[in-house]
Amino acid sequence: MQYVPRTHYLEFLQRHRDRQIIKVVSGIRRCGKSTLLELFRQQLAAEGIGADHIIAINFEDLAFEELQDYHALYDYIVKSMQPQGMNYIFLDEIQHVPFFEKVVDSLFIKDNADVYITGSNAFFMSGELSTLLSGRYVELRMLPLSFAEYHAAGTLPHSQSRGEIFERYLKDSSFPYTLQLAGNTEAIREYLLGIYHSVILNDVVGRLHIADVKLLESVVKYLFAHVGSLMSMRKIADSLNSLGRKADSKTVERYVTGLEDSLLIYRCERFDVKGKELLKLNPKYYLADVTLRSLLLSSAGRDLGHLLENVVYLELLRRGYEVYVGTLPQGEIDFVARNRHGLCYFQVAASVMQPEVLNRELTPLIRIRDNYPKYLLSLDDLNADADFDGIRQLNALQWLLHE
Repeated sequence: MQYVPRTHYLEFLQRHRDRQIIKVVSGIRRCGKSTLLELFRQQLAAEGIGADHIIAINFEDLAFEELQDYHALYDYIVKSMQPQGMNYIFLDEIQHVPFFEKVVDSLFIKDNADVYITGSNAFFMSGELSTLLSGRYVELRMLPLSFAEYHAAGTLPHSQSRGEIFERYLKDSSFPYTLQLAGNTEAIREYLLGIYHSVILNDVVGRLHIADVKLLESVVKYLFAHVGSLMSMRKIADSLNSLGRKADSKTVERYVTGLEDSLLIYRCERFDVKGKELLKLNPKYYLADVTLRSLLLSSAGRDLGHLLENVVYLELLRRGYEVYVGTLPQGEIDFVARNRHGLCYFQVAASVMQPEVLNRELTPLIRIRDNYPKYLLSLDDLNADADFDGIRQLNALQWLLHE
């Protein structure tokens, strides 16, 4: 199988290699975590690291079922380690091992152990575990393929334009394996349904012990149908009750938190642009993969603007930003992105060719009185980047491709 090189993620692993710190890779199921570790092991082998110094265990492989007891796992690893030189230890989908943190913590104190672990939900690195390992780990939050990675994969016909490839990206999904199924709509659909059901049943229903699975699925469909809309738990509950689904806001909140922990959805908090502070009420939610939306909502329209907005949100996360919805006294900014260099602002629209749409998108940015960068992203073809009193209009696909 041809692997898609995930350069940014591999650089993270290389940067922290041989450091006495635990490398944690988290991400939704099938986003490429196992492949990333395999690519990294190939790099180690190419540099001359012997196979006897690499210990790799995938806990979704039945061959390692007996090692899901943490005592047995620790004994196996210690016996497999070589006394001379660094041992590279890869523990994939480690959330299957109860009390795995005891193993990881014990390996951490060994000078000749370089430890890498992955997990398919945010919960496995929360609460007591993150407290126990505080200061002892770095976390790489992995997402499915970016548009740049998808575009560069080379598995699609070279005759396709950038726009056609983006259409395929939205239709076929950003999960890496779907590149192997390109053009086979039914196979892609079955594969994505398998991912969805695995996430729902294993990472949400199983962990939260949910009895009313149909109510959970109703919550999922509501969130999917309202991607990029301001949300409240009461609003979701009231809507479901009006449709005959008995729900209360506390139950909805519990389910939504479980979906966040599964990394199926991401919460985008609101940010008061004027007061420069976070607002905890009415966040927006975005999906780890936009194709899942059309998979579950057969009646969903294209809604290209919200799909593009979702793609831009995930890209900002990949680029290391903290991302918020911007709130103004009159108006809203799609995204306020913050990193160590400061803030930048983004408006996202499928097209701003109509003067009234252009004015609508520019007005909130014009109202911001600080000097941080402001961008308007759209799918419109531009002969050159446009500038509106310091607001740069960019072609969204060029921006996604880092051009």
